[in-house]
Amino acid sequence: MQIVTVSFHDLQLLLDRTAERVIQAIKDRREELTSECWFDLNELCDYLPDKPARATVYGWVHDGTIPCHKGGKKLRFLKSEIDAWLMQGRKKTLKETYEEAAVYIKNKLV
Repeated sequence: MQIVTVSFHDLQLLLDRTAERVIQAIKDRREELTSECWFDLNELCDYLPDKPARATVYGWVHDGTIPCHKGGKKLRFLKSEIDAWLMQGRKKTLKETYEEAAVYIKNKLV
């Protein structure tokens, strides 16, 4: 067995290089997530949190529930539009509901 001597300076360099790589990986991933990209039907089903069946998505498209683009016979979905659509389903907190009610009542009494 060989004994390797590592100095504090060596450890610091290793930590610095590791930190740089982690920061770069995070930046790359952030760019990847924020860039505009298109999904086909299968990719959309994989992306959505509930992993719906294709038939379910077709139903949403038919009803006009989900934003989509059609090119020929193919359906395309823009990631930014899907993210916005997902955020619309957010339920208000009890505090937000009370605040809205208070503003509504205040405006009605004036």
